[in-house]
Amino acid sequence: MYQRALLFSALWTAVQAQQAGTLTAENHPPLTWQQCTAGGSCTEQTGSVVLDANWRWLHSVQGSQNCYTGNTWDAGLCPDNVACATNCALDGADYRGTYGVTTSGNALTLQFATGANIGSRLYLLADDETYQTFNLLNSEFTFDVDASRLPCGLNGAVYFVAMDADGGSGRYPENRAGARYGTGYCDSQCPRDIKFINGEANAEGWTPSTNNRNTGVGGRGSCCPEMDIWEANSISTAYTPHPCESNTQTICEGDNCGGTYSATRYAGTCDPDGCDFNPTRMGNDSFYGPGSLVDSTAPVTVVTQFLTADGTSTGALSDIRRFYVQNGRVIANAESNVAGVSGNSITTEFCNAQKSVFANDNVFEQKGGLQAMGEGLTDMVLTLSLWDDYYASMMWLDSVYPEGADRNSPGAVRGTCEPGVGEPQRVEAQFGSATVTYSNIKFGPIGSTFQAPA
Repeated sequence: MYQRALLFSALWTAVQAQQAGTLTAENHPPLTWQQCTAGGSCTEQTGSVVLDANWRWLHSVQGSQNCYTGNTWDAGLCPDNVACATNCALDGADYRGTYGVTTSGNALTLQFATGANIGSRLYLLADDETYQTFNLLNSEFTFDVDASRLPCGLNGAVYFVAMDADGGSGRYPENRAGARYGTGYCDSQCPRDIKFINGEANAEGWTPSTNNRNTGVGGRGSCCPEMDIWEANSISTAYTPHPCESNTQTICEGDNCGGTYSATRYAGTCDPDGCDFNPTRMGNDSFYGPGSLVDSTAPVTVVTQFLTADGTSTGALSDIRRFYVQNGRVIANAESNVAGVSGNSITTEFCNAQKSVFANDNVFEQKGGLQAMGEGLTDMVLTLSLWDDYYASMMWLDSVYPEGADRNSPGAVRGTCEPGVGEPQRVEAQFGSATVTYSNIKFGPIGSTFQAPA
């Protein structure tokens, strides 16, 4: 997955050794979800969401001077990583006014652009100081989504990452912000645009982006397993597991991080590509989209099941299955129509065949495949986001990719968007009012959150 090239707002984050500011009150928008039992009985849970630290105002501890402006660190406050962490405080967020984030009951709506802010990333909280965690093995995760207003180039993403439940404040006690302020992010790209990692700033070696006035790449990255439940706009959708060599958040250095932000993509400890199931890429161009079998112009229920070999929550992950529910119909995931690749779910056989036929490096298997992915699924944090892509204009999701690839090459076509139409400058100028709504989140044992077909 070539994601996480998020366009952050001009005022960014900190993770560890980061002070908590008090100039803006931090009030988490409430969001309910449901915990279900094997009998299909579901109980409402009282939760809330918190904005990722990378979007927040970072200012001097003793005042309101910006520690980071545009895509540049303040040299006086941040002469090095340790001093920056001591001098700077992460402040509260105006969720609706600054970031276009609203909740109502069990529904979360994200607006793409609000004033100068672009995109957002949020996490589900169990309480004001702790992320809600999930063991996905032998379980299913279900939610409703309305992606009808997301054009080419945008990505409304629901996914899990193996972040620390406290935002890292336990392992790095100098972190005074913690999960309350959305700290501790990591994913399979080992992102190097994170402002603070493991107790220190990421200012040393920071290179401002040449095509993005708000972002840059630092000397360090933050890695962990990632399970993409839903990456989609109104044109294309995909779900993708990304295993790593370590099942917890780890730090990496420079290009050894690999992933989107490094010169050597496969140098790191995680699989940045994953094993994706995009119906269009698998030869089903009429399965998902406007007016398709799964009609993206209307809300849809998305069900993802994580089956284990022995049917227990401690067993080896063997299969990741997908169902959709729309207009009272249960729709099984598309079958692969690619010669040499069979199936409609993510299994070891499917992934190995896909990598071979598409002539892709099988980094998924090199990093442990489904076995390793399953080991990383036992303590995951739910992430909900909306973003655009300054690295590849989201062509890996909804167009022909890699750029310039022959459309007839197996796996090259991922959607019907013309190459380049999703460029961030165009999307931000024309579709700032785009929104995505996630609602009716349910979690429980296999078969507990929806009525499966007989």
